[in-house]
Amino acid sequence: MAVVIATSLRKELAGDVLFDGVSFKVERRERLALAGPNGAGKTTLLRMLAGQTDVHGGELAFEKGTRVALHDQRPPLELGLSLREYAFSGAADLIAAERELARLEAAMAGGDASPTTLARYAETQATLEHGGGYAWRERAVASLRGLGFADADLDRPLTTFSGGELTRASLARSLAGGPDLLLLDEPTNHLDVDRLEWLERELQSLDAAIILVAHDRWFLEAVTTSVLELDGGRSIYFHGPWHAWRREKAARALHAEKAADRIADDIARLERFVERFRYKKEKAKQAQAKLTQIGRLATERAKHADELERLTVKRRARGFDFLQPKRSGRTVVEAEELAVDAGDKQLLRGVTFAVERGEHLGLVGPNGTGKTTLLETVLGRREPTAGRVRLGHGVDVAYFSQQEAELDTRGSVLQCVQRATSLRRPEAQALLGRFLFSGWSEHEKPVTVLSGGERRRLALAIVVASGANFLLLDEPTNHLDLESREALEAALEAFPGTLLLVSHDRALLDAVAERTLAVEDGTLRSYDGGWADYVRRREELVEAAPPPREPAPPTRKQRPAPARPPPPSELELVEAEIAAQEKRVARLERELAEDWTHVERLAAHRAARNELQALLARWEQLFERAQA
Repeated sequence: MAVVIATSLRKELAGDVLFDGVSFKVERRERLALAGPNGAGKTTLLRMLAGQTDVHGGELAFEKGTRVALHDQRPPLELGLSLREYAFSGAADLIAAERELARLEAAMAGGDASPTTLARYAETQATLEHGGGYAWRERAVASLRGLGFADADLDRPLTTFSGGELTRASLARSLAGGPDLLLLDEPTNHLDVDRLEWLERELQSLDAAIILVAHDRWFLEAVTTSVLELDGGRSIYFHGPWHAWRREKAARALHAEKAADRIADDIARLERFVERFRYKKEKAKQAQAKLTQIGRLATERAKHADELERLTVKRRARGFDFLQPKRSGRTVVEAEELAVDAGDKQLLRGVTFAVERGEHLGLVGPNGTGKTTLLETVLGRREPTAGRVRLGHGVDVAYFSQQEAELDTRGSVLQCVQRATSLRRPEAQALLGRFLFSGWSEHEKPVTVLSGGERRRLALAIVVASGANFLLLDEPTNHLDLESREALEAALEAFPGTLLLVSHDRALLDAVAERTLAVEDGTLRSYDGGWADYVRRREELVEAAPPPREPAPPTRKQRPAPARPPPPSELELVEAEIAAQEKRVARLERELAEDWTHVERLAAHRAARNELQALLARWEQLFERAQA
């Protein structure tokens, strides 16, 4: 059964139509990706589904009792919440249900056994069970852990976290309450590969309908079961995985192109006839008919041209074609027994590698393991703790950082480009135009007011125009849409110089990297190939690892008495009690489902549930003690 059905949705912004006639349905366990260019209305559609913005036409129908959660990357810092409180706030209805149950139980304990009270109790109990029952808090904490938070972070105020951490907190909050409809707006932002893979597994396992907007192609391929494309105010629904939709879209573009070419040939043939016979009386009537036919064909051709324009995956005006760089020496960079620290934190030890001219390398590893610090050490911006690193002869470096630290924020966008590239004004304006900074107002915009995506495009423009033969790129696809990512990917593949790329975009890594440097166990290891080759080789090494050797059995004289198994820890004992208590609560609830008027069963259920809550609280204390 469908969790949500949208029929002919219409949305207007400032009197202009953003989209109209958008229809789709999403069933439980279906994962629908919203596709389309920036500004097509993907985020707006998510907020319409969440009830945060008005529907100006059409209809939204939800399955009865549907619980909706939206991840929109905007934690409310002004509320002064801790991380735990913020994550739990995603299940406000479950907290309210628990309070209502406690109130009703107190009333029943005082002798209130009216049909109204019993019916209200049954309804509230069903609401809580629909959201996952009494274990929802532990599942919420598990989501926080899965997204990279430590137990020590749970009671820290939100104001003490970075922007990326707050985005992950918003994602954990949306998962906390076990929603029926989960709406995710760019959930992959600020996640390293380990967290991305955790999120992929989590979404694949959820018994919920999911609608998401993402620019990570690997993630979309792993998660998506259907696609809704928004473009030009219209929508097209496609049932199938991401790659199948892309193939279907390319086929439609090819069909539109062939149809437009065929119609153009027909028009040319008819025009030749008209030109030849329009002034001959015996053919004038036919010529006039042909003119009418040409008009109809021209209209049809225009429709196909519009369709082709809409469907074609364009690399338009992105300008990611790099200048031909000067030739460097054979060895571009060489590191020997390098040690890298960040303050008091030891990051890397014993790092030895060399990069040769023309190599394209990917640098991968979890967040916080020293990838950016290593790049800055290669650049000479940081001193290594030990060892040495040097650049080769004739190496000209361009660095693209995560924070766009290389941008000169004094003055306008045009002035920034001219200072960074020494281009003359007309050349700098042409470069900005290729990166979608068009016209006087865009060129004179202060760098300080640019959005995240605009800053990335400006920094990329400077790197493209640098003429450098060694590019160090740190997360270059952040804030770029799919079209820009694919254009950048094609340009990097064709770049004739040397490239060292840090990215969590696995599709980019797989397409561009010829060798992968992986941060593992505090050092750097080299693997041939891109991301898929690295994953395959990593799995092969795990499978090939010999099992731990068992000690040789003692001789008969030395054979000891059979060892007794160690006694279970208190944590293990509490876990066993929780499992048994959960079964008891479930059994009582099944019995109550048959007869909610049985007062003794209600009392037994209340006592069993309270005992389960106490056991869960005890388990959390023991777990935190064990992790300390």
